[in-house]
Amino acid sequence: MSLAFALCLLAVFALAALGAPVAHALFVGAVVYLAVRGADLALATEQLVQSLYDGYVLLAVPLFVTAANIMNAGTVSERLLAFCTAAVGRFRGGLGHVNIVSSVIFAGMSGSAVADAAGVGKLVMEMMTRDGRYPRGYAAALTVASATIGPIIPPSIPMVMYALVSDQSIGFLFLGGVVPGLLVAALLMILNRAMAVRLRVAPEAAVPWSELPRRALEALPALVMPVILLGGIYGGATTPTEAASIAALYALLIAALFYRALSCRELFDQFVLSARQAATVGIVIGCALIFNYIVASERIPQALSVLFSDIDLHPLVFLLIVNVVLLGLGCLLDAATIILVVLPLFLPTCRALGIDLVHFGVVAVVNCMIGLITPPYGMLLFVITALTGTPLREILRYLGPFVAVLVTALLLLNLVPDLVLWLPRRFGYQG
Repeated sequence: MSLAFALCLLAVFALAALGAPVAHALFVGAVVYLAVRGADLALATEQLVQSLYDGYVLLAVPLFVTAANIMNAGTVSERLLAFCTAAVGRFRGGLGHVNIVSSVIFAGMSGSAVADAAGVGKLVMEMMTRDGRYPRGYAAALTVASATIGPIIPPSIPMVMYALVSDQSIGFLFLGGVVPGLLVAALLMILNRAMAVRLRVAPEAAVPWSELPRRALEALPALVMPVILLGGIYGGATTPTEAASIAALYALLIAALFYRALSCRELFDQFVLSARQAATVGIVIGCALIFNYIVASERIPQALSVLFSDIDLHPLVFLLIVNVVLLGLGCLLDAATIILVVLPLFLPTCRALGIDLVHFGVVAVVNCMIGLITPPYGMLLFVITALTGTPLREILRYLGPFVAVLVTALLLLNLVPDLVLWLPRRFGYQG
């Protein structure tokens, strides 16, 4: 490690410890590195702009953000919730199951865990806590755990980021997330039923089966959005970025014209909100790519590859080591930083050990989603606390079993790669 890189890391960690945004800390660290090396400081800005300009695939990020915000602004979330209540609300722990199933459906439209928690997650949590049906802490813990499904099931903003740094197909990454997302949902539903018995939650009044067709019909325009989105990608009609633009336009049409639930003023507010959120993500991506340039200049990924090759690790052992590292980092860093800065360090070793990069990417995204609910950083914990006023200590009281379930799913995905790769191979993936 050179002196310049050591000072760069010192600047990054020092600023992060002082509370500076990670993106800003990475940019300052890059400037420190260039200054010590005697390079042109303008190189940092050049790398930022060039990386974003060349990353056509990154256009999908603001478009998916816009689609999710429009869905949340209209009555789409409420209609999806009504359909889920009729479908699974009758079972023991019914509203908990509604929470999970609605997250699975909304995941096919948003690609964002925060959008899921802030939209349909907040609504169903209010239903769960009404009249003291469920403890607030349990409802909040279930909401943040189910929101992690959002970026696993396609479309997925984190998978778009991973595709950028790994040069893998976004389409195959999206397909690889389908079975893992459903696996996580199934495990959460099993846990929810057990917890409903333990908490002595009274069964919900069942919605008559005769109501299900009507509610399904009302939610149908939203339910077919994932079909349109993924059908375009896998049918070869659109690129993922073009599919994201179609998703945003479709969300606008059904919210504003079909459901008539979005005024011009509300639409303007959602565009402003989407622009702010996309800009925040863009700054993180740009600054992370600058840091990747520095890491590549120091040849750190190649050094790690040689190190692990000399140790002669089994691929599974390497995967488990990486997962432990990522779980630890997830407590301290946001998912975007881990995907864009940390994961590229391991890619050369994955190639050397014969680890499939689609499998590795999906596993890494699931790992990063666990980081969203693990303190002290856990972004989803802060989001749901701010939106619902539930004290963090109440959420942490019930959070442990949910984290254990997610880690169990992560372990299964590591041990059984076919859980990730089966569906992509059905569509022609050769990995």
